[in-house]
Amino acid sequence: MSRQVKTAGLNVGVLEKRWRLPGRKYRVIYRSVLMENLQYAANIALGFFGYFVFIFIFIKLWDYMYRSPGELIAGYSKEQMIWYVMMTEMMWFGSNASAVGRQVKTDIRGGNIAYLMNKPYHYTLYILARYTGEWSIRLPMYAGLAAVIGTVMVGPVPGFKLITVPAMALCIVLGLTINAVFKICIGLLSFWIEDSSPFQWLYDKLLLVVGTVFPIEIFPKAWQSFFKLTPIYTVCYGPAKLIVDFQPEKCVEILAAQGLYLAAGCILMFSVYRKGVRKLYVNGG
Repeated sequence: MSRQVKTAGLNVGVLEKRWRLPGRKYRVIYRSVLMENLQYAANIALGFFGYFVFIFIFIKLWDYMYRSPGELIAGYSKEQMIWYVMMTEMMWFGSNASAVGRQVKTDIRGGNIAYLMNKPYHYTLYILARYTGEWSIRLPMYAGLAAVIGTVMVGPVPGFKLITVPAMALCIVLGLTINAVFKICIGLLSFWIEDSSPFQWLYDKLLLVVGTVFPIEIFPKAWQSFFKLTPIYTVCYGPAKLIVDFQPEKCVEILAAQGLYLAAGCILMFSVYRKGVRKLYVNGG
């Protein structure tokens, strides 16, 4: 009887260990990249100048557009519009998401994928873990810079409440993850085409113009309905919208959309990767 209990206990221990190991692998990858980027925090700070110039230009632009005090454009006051652009650009500069697609493309075209896909982890989750470790250093630095620039040059965010910060932070993290997942999907097209860079460029420019530089409300209503069905709504517009104009029902709507997009994006990512690896095996690696 005691032997059976020991055996059962051993089996449970092994099962628990198996469940813990997958997550532990990616936590180790995350921590290693995090520590690596901490050593180069000064290099990250060099990008602050480009961010400041970009925001300074847009502050002057919206100062010109809002000619009378209290004027609203697409439902945004001048302070809200400037803070919206500062938050979306903070995520753009602070995440460096272009490195994700570039890394996937380079691994596939250079043949490094044959080495990485035989490692004891899933390649796509490995890329996500590395990316998360990178923006975990960059994003807080740019967030601090944005807070200083905005407070000094524009003033505090109208109606901002500290109690809403956890929901905003969750929305930002989900937005960055969704963006990375779709950029990985585009990068995986390199299994079939020589260079996926043109598709990355189109995707980036769509996010930059629609949802990053301008909120969705700026565009015609017919376009707004369409944009809400695209990653734009969950990647950049949603997080920035909650920061400048937090509404509980809007928060629930955006988080629900992000959950659906993340699930759909992961299914697509795993499916494309599996087909790409199968193609690699069929062609002899």
